[in-house]
This record gives sequence, structure tokens and C-alpha cells, in this order.
Amino acid sequence: MILRPHEHWLPRIFVWHGAVLPKIFSRLFLNFLLSVAVIMLLPWYTSLGVKLTVAPFSILGVAIAIFLGFRNNACYSRYVEARKLWGQLMIASRSLLREVKNTLPPETDVAAFVRLQIAFAHSLRMQLRRLPQEKTLEKYLTPKQLAQVLAVQSPANRILLLMGNWLAEQRQQGVLSDILFHSLNNRLNDMSGVLAGCERIAGTPVPFAYSLILHRTVYMFCIMLPFALVSDLHYMTPFISMLISYTFISLDVLAEELEEPFGVENNDLPLDAITNAIEIDLLQMNDEKDVPAKMLPDKCYQLT
Repeated sequence: MILRPHEHWLPRIFVWHGAVLPKIFSRLFLNFLLSVAVIMLLPWYTSLGVKLTVAPFSILGVAIAIFLGFRNNACYSRYVEARKLWGQLMIASRSLLREVKNTLPPETDVAAFVRLQIAFAHSLRMQLRRLPQEKTLEKYLTPKQLAQVLAVQSPANRILLLMGNWLAEQRQQGVLSDILFHSLNNRLNDMSGVLAGCERIAGTPVPFAYSLILHRTVYMFCIMLPFALVSDLHYMTPFISMLISYTFISLDVLAEELEEPFGVENNDLPLDAITNAIEIDLLQMNDEKDVPAKMLPDKCYQLT
């Protein structure tokens, strides 16, 4: 995620970090070279007796813009839902630990439970990003717990089971009543719902055929556009063609980034920072001294 301070409109035009321009610069440059080639071949192109007009491109451009808008809205909805799910995880984590500390006797050591909560957040983050988990989770889990977690398909779900086992042990020891156990178990169910929601987003992308049709149409439109503009615009063709191509290709690339909100692109969710915030909150709620520093955006205003 890009977190830039508020800027005047003029310098914002020239922003490089956080824009999709670095990713599509080579494609725009190819469009520029194609436009220059079309200008140089204009006499030969005219002699063929084939002339493209702007009219069909205007109609096609409107249709592409509408469908790109639909696709971007669908991808942005996935992004918003993913952000809400991680917000719910933060709420559930804080509420769960608060209820545990308020209901259990003061002498009860909840440090192990806190580590399980932190491990769950890290495990979910790495599971969604398809990252190895062993080195990170070994800081929060015992060797036995780590072996159990790494042996299953969904490590985060296994950690939820370990958290439930910890609460069940307190219940068996008579420290936790049945009513309080049921209340705390509902918090675990909330976290399980977050896990399932994130897995649903990560496992069901926008239908490939729909994205492919738009992707092909956008690039065919941008390739043929200089042939329609050159007769009327001549030497201005490369600049107008690049401007129109920038708009359509940018929307196409932006939709690709938003479609997978759990990645590490500029416009993806800052899962590292959210997990870091959850860890800080839980450790401070347990009055622990060894608390990690808060993550801040880097020099390019990016927060992962």
C-alpha cells in the first residue's frame, strides 16, 4: 500500500513511486514506436486504399471503458472485503485477549495464549502470500506445536485449534466456566470466519475468461489506434495514442493488482503492517516489555 502525504496537484502529476506507470512504461514505449512507424509508412498505407476512421474506435473505446469500470469495481470490492476481514481480525484478537484477561484469575499466565494469537495473524498473512512459515512461527510456538502446525494444509486453522485446546484446558481445570468458555469460543469462531473469508478471496479470482477478453481487447485497441489517428493527427499521433493507451492499460493493470489484495504490489493490503499492529497491541495488553517497533512506510511511501 502507498501512503503518500497530501501534495499539490502539480507535483502529483509527476509522481513515479506508487503509480502503475513503471509497470507499463515499456508497453507505452512500444506504442510510441508503433505510432512513429505508422507515420513513416503513411504514404504506403494510404496507397493501399484502406483507411481506418476514428468513429469505430470511439464506439469501441466507450464499450471498453464501461467493461473496465465493471471489472475494476469487482476487483476493488475484493480489496475492500479483504480489508474489512483483517479489520475484523484485529477487533476479534483484541476482544478475545481482553475477555481472557478479565475472566481468568489474575495469577493465570496467558503469555502462551498471546503467542498463539500472534502466531495466527502471522500464519494467516504468510498463508495468503504463500510464504514459508517455519522461521517466523518458531518464535511463537513450541517445537511440538510448530510440528503440528506445519504438518497440515491450513496452518492458521491448526493454530485456532491450539487456541481452543488452551481454553478447554482452563475449562477442565475449573478456571473457566461453561458460559465464559462459550463466549470466548465465539471469538474463535469470528477468527475462523476471517480465515475462511480470506481463503475464499485468495482461492476464487475474477473469472479468467472475463479478464482475458478485456485484456486482449485493450491491447488490440491500443495497437490499431495509431492507424486510425495518423490520417488526421499526423505528427501528434504518438502523443495522443500514448495518452489513450495509458488510460486503458493503467486500468487493466490496476485491476490485476486489486484482484489479488494479499500480494506485495503497491496497491495491495499492507498485511505486514497490520500483523505488526496486532502483535504490538496484544503484547502491550499483556504488559510485556519486548515489543516490536511499529512498521512505517519506506522512502518510496510503500507499506507492505
